[in-house]
Amino acid sequence: MKNTISTSLKAGIAALALVAASGCVSQKAVDEIKATADKAVQDAAAAKAAADSAASAAQSARSAADSAQSAANQALQAAQASQACCDATNEKIDRMFKKSQSK
Repeated sequence: MKNTISTSLKAGIAALALVAASGCVSQKAVDEIKATADKAVQDAAAAKAAADSAASAAQSARSAADSAQSAANQALQAAQASQACCDATNEKIDRMFKKSQSK
């Protein structure tokens, strides 16, 4: 898209330079240059709209990723708490078993 705009602008400038160098400017040449410039402006507006849309989509994706990371962190904390409880229960069972064996 950027290359298209650049090429259009270069073509318009080149056409203007050729017309100016020849010494006579016809209305047709001016209209062609204006059309080229108008197309370049339209291309730039379309590129800006596409960039704005992409930025919005990227922001939405970042928000979704942040939410997913938060959920993952909560799940990790719950799993760690569950593991700590399981370890404590196993330790109690082991102590009770050893105590019953020692009697």
